[in-house]
Amino acid sequence: MADFVAEAFQNEFLADGATDVHAIVRVTATGASGATAQSGPGGVEVIIVDTSGSMGVRGIEQGSLAATAALQEITDGTLFAVIAGNHLAWQVYPQSPVPGLAVMNPQNRAAAMHAVRGFRADGGTAMGQWLLAARQVFETAPPSLRRHAILLTDGANEHETPDQLTWAINSCVGVFQADCRGVGDRWQVDEVRRIASALLGTVDLIPRPEQMAQEFETLMRASMSRGVANAELRVWAPQGAQVLFVKQVSPTLEDLTTRRREVNPLTGGYPTGAWSDEDRDYHVAVRLPAKSVGQEQLAARVQLAIGDEVKAQALVKAKWSNDDALTARINPQVAQYTGQAELAAAIQDGLAAKAAGRDDEATSKLGRAVQLANEAGNDEMTSRLKKVVDIENPETGTVRLKKQVEKLDEMALDTASTKTTRVRK
Repeated sequence: MADFVAEAFQNEFLADGATDVHAIVRVTATGASGATAQSGPGGVEVIIVDTSGSMGVRGIEQGSLAATAALQEITDGTLFAVIAGNHLAWQVYPQSPVPGLAVMNPQNRAAAMHAVRGFRADGGTAMGQWLLAARQVFETAPPSLRRHAILLTDGANEHETPDQLTWAINSCVGVFQADCRGVGDRWQVDEVRRIASALLGTVDLIPRPEQMAQEFETLMRASMSRGVANAELRVWAPQGAQVLFVKQVSPTLEDLTTRRREVNPLTGGYPTGAWSDEDRDYHVAVRLPAKSVGQEQLAARVQLAIGDEVKAQALVKAKWSNDDALTARINPQVAQYTGQAELAAAIQDGLAAKAAGRDDEATSKLGRAVQLANEAGNDEMTSRLKKVVDIENPETGTVRLKKQVEKLDEMALDTASTKTTRVRK
């Protein structure tokens, strides 16, 4: 049985006339990793491997090993399939003329491992086709099961239009989650991040093909630990209030605001996907009608729900005061994550400007990123930034763009920008 606990971190005191309330709500799950065993088949896993011509002999060999590593981690009883993709997509296992799934057992595991050894590098890249093929497979499974995919690519989506990819992504939202990985330096981080973000997954760089198997093993092991198939964050706000945004801020940054589902006129539901034993932080901002000094109000009720059952709740409060010592305080958790969101935006905007040849803008944005990382004591991000810029003064954000930068270093900085850490200086 999975248990959830929610707690809010905020400064509840508002100055006279102030309207905006910010809180970090931390949700902690325990017992979720063992919940799968209580319900039979734990879920559905689909492995999607790029088999385009750019993978080459070495990439295809390592892709086969990566798929094998993932197959070895799938627990018996889980429904699964393997899809290969280039400018088309086809089901490698189970071998069938129609989309379908197999039940993992020793015999089917061995057969699937044999099938992935037949990968061949050929053709172009159309990731939308891969996603649509995966959707067809997932839709053959009961909707109550956890649905997860691993998607691997080594190149840009050159064989379909951006609109075609967008349509494919949107058609998969709510059908399954997907962790996406790019190998080497020829894929586009923003393109793959768009897929992972929409499908409530992660995006990351695999620098060398030989590292794919370890990454696939880790991803599949993590997926197998998610015993809660799907949970929803629900935010109630009082009549006359406005929910400004709801964002996941740890362990990764993800804006959930536009994914709101109307639960009732005062409550919105936001998808969080599957859970294992873990904690996640959410930044909730609500705008209230201004009240006079001395008045109090419940600003939001934040709940974690599975189906119709509320599993945890935290309250966000507001109190109006004329005591500057109270109203001027910024809650440390709110300040920390606000800074990390700005850091991510500065890195992504800076790298985009650099790629477009707008060096002054890139210098300014990446300099701001250096300054924010220094203020937060985020040594890991500072180290990554040093591979892209020469830092003259971290406190002021004075930097110079390096003349020679490894593409992999830029991509590693980009993919790391949305990963947050609970750091203290």
